[in-house]
Amino acid sequence: MNVKDQIQTLRKELQTHNHSYYVLDTPTISDFEFDKKLEQLQRLEKQHPEFDDLNSPTHRVGGGVTKNFETIVHDHRMYSLDNSYSKEDLLDWEIRVKKMIDGEVNYSCELKYDGASISLTYENGILLRAVTRGDGLQGDNVTTNIKTIKSVPLKLKGAYPNKFDIRGEIVLPWEGFNAMNKDREALGLELYRNPRNTASGSLKLQDSAEVAKRPLQCLLYNITGNNLGITTQMESLEKAREWGFRVPKAAKLAKNIDEVLEFINHWNEARHELPYETDGVVIKVNNLQQQEELGYTAKAPRWAMAYKFKAEQVTTRLREITYQVGRTGAITPVANLYPVELAGTTVKRASLHNADQIEKLDIRVGDEVFVEKGGEIIPKIIAVDLTQRPETSEPTTYITNCPECDTELIRKEGEAQHYCPNDEGCPPQIIGRIQHYISRKAMDIDGLGGETVALLVKEGLISNYADLYVLTVEELLPLERMAQKSAENLVHGVKASTQIPFEKVLFGLGIRYVGETVAKKLAKHYKNITSIMEATVLELITVDEIGEKIAESVVLFFSKPASIVLVERLRSYGVQLEIAPEKLAGKSEILAGKTFVVSGVFDMPRPELKKLIEDNGGKVSSAISSKTTYLIAGDKMGPSKLQKAKKIDVTIISEQDFLDLVYR
Repeated sequence: MNVKDQIQTLRKELQTHNHSYYVLDTPTISDFEFDKKLEQLQRLEKQHPEFDDLNSPTHRVGGGVTKNFETIVHDHRMYSLDNSYSKEDLLDWEIRVKKMIDGEVNYSCELKYDGASISLTYENGILLRAVTRGDGLQGDNVTTNIKTIKSVPLKLKGAYPNKFDIRGEIVLPWEGFNAMNKDREALGLELYRNPRNTASGSLKLQDSAEVAKRPLQCLLYNITGNNLGITTQMESLEKAREWGFRVPKAAKLAKNIDEVLEFINHWNEARHELPYETDGVVIKVNNLQQQEELGYTAKAPRWAMAYKFKAEQVTTRLREITYQVGRTGAITPVANLYPVELAGTTVKRASLHNADQIEKLDIRVGDEVFVEKGGEIIPKIIAVDLTQRPETSEPTTYITNCPECDTELIRKEGEAQHYCPNDEGCPPQIIGRIQHYISRKAMDIDGLGGETVALLVKEGLISNYADLYVLTVEELLPLERMAQKSAENLVHGVKASTQIPFEKVLFGLGIRYVGETVAKKLAKHYKNITSIMEATVLELITVDEIGEKIAESVVLFFSKPASIVLVERLRSYGVQLEIAPEKLAGKSEILAGKTFVVSGVFDMPRPELKKLIEDNGGKVSSAISSKTTYLIAGDKMGPSKLQKAKKIDVTIISEQDFLDLVYR
């Protein structure tokens, strides 16, 4: 056997043994034998670098160093899941699903793993990249680190699609977590708090050799892509196993919500026997075509729901109530607590939200309070133990003036929060607006973080986000912990932000109630900032999903002279204040004012069909109603949608009829 064949044979053997040990939990050789074969392969590859392969098992030992993790846009968005906490929540969800779906609906039930979300992309059976969830639209490229995890196949088995994404969680099993902490304790180091945070932090370690030392696992649960040849979620899990992925076997097909609840009740107890953390159950409509019919909201799929197990609860004492000022001037009361351990972390603070919440709880300084983590993430006070209340207790009086600038607070009728109206002179508002502007979802300015913004404001170098564009390296160098390279990176990052698209700039301006989705809709409708600035409230509310409250906020923002000055300064610095001409190519308003429901199977992938509607000014809806203009009917469309469309006289068209509308 020649050297090349020896190398390929060893690689194949080691890949098979890796799969048996880390995916199937059925080792076929001893660790000693495995290590000997790996050493032999390493020696041959070193002697013959011409046969190097990035997907060789030898690359799993790490050694690559990543100083800056590249930002990658997901080919397919990673959505969040809506949460439920009771049987009633699930029944309400089932009612919504069945209103939109014809025929029988089955559900897949899977455990919700508590780790770090990851998206793996495979092309021609080879791991192409691994990207963190990030904000769902884009994440960090952590491929070098992920390759060290033995349960992630570098090369797939059997017959698989040419290209697809598979999503899952990187978890740290309890056994490995406890072993790591035992080693740290022996060295006198601070112990890791919980497996979830440790797993998440592992993905961003710069030295992949350090990641390789951690006993991480990758549990996969969702395949995403085009023309996959898969019809159900349960089938996709089985296919993933066949291709070599570690897919937990706890998943079950449920015919109705009663069977879903049986699964939940079982695992609510049995989860404590699992080798890793889980905080709930994910329920999905099993049929993938029905998933397409249901579609998505702005944040989550309509076809899935996460049921969260009851949160852990502890008691502690309220030390004091302080007040924070947000970038919009909103005042948030904060409960400062005596530290207490909760779900693997030390909790010292919890939001009290607003004056109404304080009154509802009748919470007072010195009270013994019950604390739990909402979704096991965010601490919240759920009640006061009145039996422990001191006799000297005094009711809480909400503040009347801003804790930062002493301006008298206002509270508009119908709103829960108090506000500081001093938007141009209140330091936290000034800093908060600039921090929002530079944030990842807005201008995503490299080399500039929240702490640096606060320092720049404190030192008088900036007082608004337009000031960022005139900063010089010479001005930055005297600042604490600001070296030449850091200063140059900051100035370069600010300059590079002039290429950020208009919809992100609009979001970054910090107009109250204008989130990411609203900013995209306004940018798409008006195309440029000038048209938005000139729009009236009546004109704005004609835009899809723009209500009166948003419209009034937009008009108020641009009625202020300071806002006009800011926009004009940004324009002079080259910031994108209109949709780039190349992005308008292939788009029109030919379908403006028309609402489409898409149902059935089409020649064109359904996401492309929906995008074509939106790119040409139309709106996509998931349900037939009196507002529906057209029902685009494909093959295997459910009969009830067809019947309802006919009953309320909705025009029914084919895929070709729709294309004729767009390209006529």
